[in-house]
Amino acid sequence: MKKFSVKTIVAIGIGAALFFVLGRFVAIPSPVPNTSISVQYGLLAFMSVVYGPVAGALIGFIGHTLIDFSYGWGIWWSWVIASAVFGALMGLSTKVLKLEEGELGKKGLIKFNVGQVVCHLICWMVIAPVLDVYMMGEPWDKLIAQGLMAGVANAVTTAIVGSLLCIAYTATKTKAGSLTKE
Repeated sequence: MKKFSVKTIVAIGIGAALFFVLGRFVAIPSPVPNTSISVQYGLLAFMSVVYGPVAGALIGFIGHTLIDFSYGWGIWWSWVIASAVFGALMGLSTKVLKLEEGELGKKGLIKFNVGQVVCHLICWMVIAPVLDVYMMGEPWDKLIAQGLMAGVANAVTTAIVGSLLCIAYTATKTKAGSLTKE
């Protein structure tokens, strides 16, 4: 079993705490009941790309659990699981993006955003609604409206927040070959 570095463990703790704060205190109510426009998924996508799928899954799982717990309505496990899956799926894109090498560019941003849109659609239009039906007995029409709202809103906020975080992060990295003599 691969051990986590101290850096990754700290990133999970900080990422989950930031996910909680953004999801709890920066969420914008949407016109669909029990759904909000959430900026924390941009942070989750970024942290997942930098620290990998397991860290992303844990950040999403812990952060979303804390959000639900703090509201007092109980933990909505179907959506917590969907957040964890989103973090894991985004973490798998570390193979495609080269943030550590300081490379992103237009192609990298396009790959990041196509990936995050697909991941949001999978999580909010498939995973969360299906689990809601089987775990909570929720009606499909309500779930489709919530999933569509969450998926679109999260994709838009991730495109903005996640892209900005990726751009800022790659700007701090030394690019390959930048320190060689000409």
